[in-house]
Amino acid sequence: MPELKTRLHWLMGLRVVVVTLMLGLSLAFQSTRGELVPTFSALIILTYATTIAYALLLRRLSAPAALTAFTWVQVGLDFVLETVLVARTGGIESPFAVLYVITVTVASLVPHRRVGLVTGAGCTLLFGLVTAVQYFGLLHASGWLPASRLEGAETLQTFGVYGLAFLVVGFLSGVLADQLRHADQSLREKEQGLNRLQVFHESIVRSISSGVFTTDEEGRITSFNPAAHEVTGYAFADVQGRLWRDVFNWHPGTPSEEAALTSLSPLRFEVECSHADGSRLVLGMTVSPLHEQGTQRGLVCVFKDLTQLRYLEQEMRRREWLANLGEMSAGMAHEIRNPLGALAGAMQMLRQDVGSDDTSQRLMDIAIREAKRLDNIITEFLQYARPPALNLAEHDLNKVLADTLDLIQHEARSRTGITIVSRMAPNQLMAQVDQDQLKQVFWNLATNAFDAMSAGGTLTIATGVRRVEVGGRRSDVIEIAFQDNGEGILKQNFDKIFLPFFTTKKEGSGLGLAQVHRIVELHEGWIKVESEVGHGARFVVCLPQSAETGVRLRHEGREPWKRF
Repeated sequence: MPELKTRLHWLMGLRVVVVTLMLGLSLAFQSTRGELVPTFSALIILTYATTIAYALLLRRLSAPAALTAFTWVQVGLDFVLETVLVARTGGIESPFAVLYVITVTVASLVPHRRVGLVTGAGCTLLFGLVTAVQYFGLLHASGWLPASRLEGAETLQTFGVYGLAFLVVGFLSGVLADQLRHADQSLREKEQGLNRLQVFHESIVRSISSGVFTTDEEGRITSFNPAAHEVTGYAFADVQGRLWRDVFNWHPGTPSEEAALTSLSPLRFEVECSHADGSRLVLGMTVSPLHEQGTQRGLVCVFKDLTQLRYLEQEMRRREWLANLGEMSAGMAHEIRNPLGALAGAMQMLRQDVGSDDTSQRLMDIAIREAKRLDNIITEFLQYARPPALNLAEHDLNKVLADTLDLIQHEARSRTGITIVSRMAPNQLMAQVDQDQLKQVFWNLATNAFDAMSAGGTLTIATGVRRVEVGGRRSDVIEIAFQDNGEGILKQNFDKIFLPFFTTKKEGSGLGLAQVHRIVELHEGWIKVESEVGHGARFVVCLPQSAETGVRLRHEGREPWKRF
């Protein structure tokens, strides 16, 4: 129906153009000769008036039968007007008989049916009627249809040529109209099939659980499926037109990797990039060339989120290592601590017999001090390797932190230029915790911040609650943040700060943060670290309000797996 209306609009526009050009030019030519042809003026005015009426009526029609009837009304009226014009301009000798050909052609195309032969025959009959009236002189007396200057044979020949032309044009127009209709129908079917195939392919891409994106020849992203958005956090609008290397932080390590992008075989690799919220992502990617008719048009990439898997692997290796340390620690307690205690006692006795020799006294003091230091390191290591049994109870973390804050304030006064600012949440932060172990966590984080601010600074301690959505469910997580404005943490040290015996201090054992991390893990929590060199660091202890909630967060949530 919309197509038929469009064709009718074209028919009306074509009628106005033809009448304006042919009759308007003829009228102008006759006027220059001083002759007035009222028929031309009347037909032009009538054509414009009927076209306006057609346009207004066409807006109200919507049924197929009504539109078809409306088309035939226009074609029939055109035949009548053309017959009048032909009769008034010489009948068989009229130069406007060619208008019949235009009307037959248009009538064959508009209704989408084989009507060319019918309209051609109708034009032949009308033209024959005019020829017969003119030949027999039926309207000579009225002056409406002047006599022809052609003889009988010439009249018959001219009518035969015109009639044959009308019939041939009508037949050919009908055949072409049928072919056009079949071609249009075939094109529509193929277009519908292509659209269904495209929708089907898009449904497949949208339904798969792996992230998928495609690029153009320059490597700019042209598509991004919902799974890719879910994994990376980026919407298609955020990455459209950007280089995929920049989005996923991929830099080929060898020339062979770069060359593999143009080979027929896919390239598989792991890449570490950033989520839209800034957190760390580890992705397993497979990149393949996208070919069209033998020419590479871009790339198609399929990727999976391996962040949790890699963290689990690291966690399993770490737990296995800790289990071995636990077994070894029992032997160390007897093999090192007992002889070390005896050695320290013997040094205390020898110190009394050394006398007043300053050098000997200083060496004995160093030996006793280092023996005690070694005993403290072994004690801390044993505490780390053998995690204590938690004494869980319902506590307000604001109160637990306040109890520790007195000791932290006392320690800050013994340092130079240290200021402490505390911002406690107004409501109680109730959770199942071991308050003694958490006090150790708070103390270690505070003293670690003090050591990072050797020239003085401000330690800001804040508590609060953050809503975390996991697996379609929401849960509250308590956060206790320690933020200093000290030296900050180097980027290459981020993955090491919680490892045992790693330290950047001259006299540190490297077990303080390791113990913090271990205790927080025993509470089914996690630690987030943010730092910029020269601008300090921020350690955030995240604790679930219950152990059951913590397990769900750790095993279902993506963000809680991020230690750093």
